[in-house]
Amino acid sequence: MQTRLARLYAKGDLRIETDPVAAPGPGEVLLKMAAAGICGSDLHYYQDGGFGPVRVREPMIPGHEAAGTVEQAGESVTLKAGTLVAVNPSQPCGACEYCSIGLPIHCLEMRFMGSAMRLPHEQGMFREWLVVPAKQCVEVGASITAAEAACSEPLSVCLHAASRAPGIAGKKVLVTGAGPIGSLMVAVVSHYEAAEIVVTDLADAALARAKAMGASRTINAVRDAESFAEFQSGKGYFDLVFECSAAAPAIHSAIAAARPRGTIVQVGVSGDVPVPLNAIVGKELHIHGTQRFHEEFAVAVDLISRRKIDVRPIISHRMPLGDAVSAFEIAGDRSLACKVQLTFQSP
Repeated sequence: MQTRLARLYAKGDLRIETDPVAAPGPGEVLLKMAAAGICGSDLHYYQDGGFGPVRVREPMIPGHEAAGTVEQAGESVTLKAGTLVAVNPSQPCGACEYCSIGLPIHCLEMRFMGSAMRLPHEQGMFREWLVVPAKQCVEVGASITAAEAACSEPLSVCLHAASRAPGIAGKKVLVTGAGPIGSLMVAVVSHYEAAEIVVTDLADAALARAKAMGASRTINAVRDAESFAEFQSGKGYFDLVFECSAAAPAIHSAIAAARPRGTIVQVGVSGDVPVPLNAIVGKELHIHGTQRFHEEFAVAVDLISRRKIDVRPIISHRMPLGDAVSAFEIAGDRSLACKVQLTFQSP
């Protein structure tokens, strides 16, 4: 059997190629892929050749947000043919220092699909057929589409970010940046019954999606900067901030708008960004980092399966694998796109 796939060789060099597919071994399944989302890290690989010290050093198949249907199950696998599953791209070793103390997110030997962090790179899921360990597959509810199921991974990121906060119910929450992660963050804090959710971004299209995901109020940070100033008076307004942009101006405004002893969860990732330490110290703010997820993946699949969180508003484009280059170009235009997904048609 052969599979078509998208392979990245270097910045801007994404090619559609064909590779052989092996039969699933014991504990593995062969998936007929159905949908795979283009993430911000995929975009960095395509647009810049990587991010920070992480660079594409050899050909790599991107993609770590995906869903597919079981075509064939290997020995000792209970998943049935025809079952739609979301694929967890995270593969902690289970034996290192951090895995042994219940922190698999910080696994020293973490293998994460579609990542250039390790060498050889971990190959991802932008392909028509995929053999993967069955333990990485989580069955999706019968009424849910593959497009929705493929949003399980980014939703997991947001659920883990929420776990880094000291409670959400009844809190006044600011979300800065309304891309796919910011919009899903809005849905998560709404699900956890935040009292108020204010969202800032530079693009009206992104803010409209945030509204659809549950925002109480949206503010264009350029055009409506004066209206945001009300939240920065009197030492700040928000109990809790999820900073999803990684943009220095947004980080500064978030610190200014947080109440004394409020919490800022830094979700967005960038390089070195100067921050006003005097404000952090003076207001005794709590700053928490957050990355990836672990047990949250199964929770995300369950919430999507029951549409307790409806991810459909963020899915802006679905394009066939053969148009992967165009899909990446569209995904890089925030005025056009939110979550762009590749779809797969096998002969």
